[in-house]
Amino acid sequence: MRVSILEPKKEIWRGMTKKITLPALDGEMCVLDFHQPFVVRLKKGEIIFSGNRVLIKDGIAFMRSNTLNVFAQV
Repeated sequence: MRVSILEPKKEIWRGMTKKITLPALDGEMCVLDFHQPFVVRLKKGEIIFSGNRVLIKDGIAFMRSNTLNVFAQV
């Protein structure tokens, strides 16, 4: 899937990955390739993907057409 992790003033990361873990309000959420569309609120925690980790304070994630956009405050 295509992934973009953005904060208000810059792009944190953009690329391809098969799996990403998000810190959703209801608990940790694992997203795989071709996941169903969703919108989820994120809480303070780590976004984990392709051996990388990004710490966030909060945010929102939007999945559609095998593209995940994460808008976060770092």
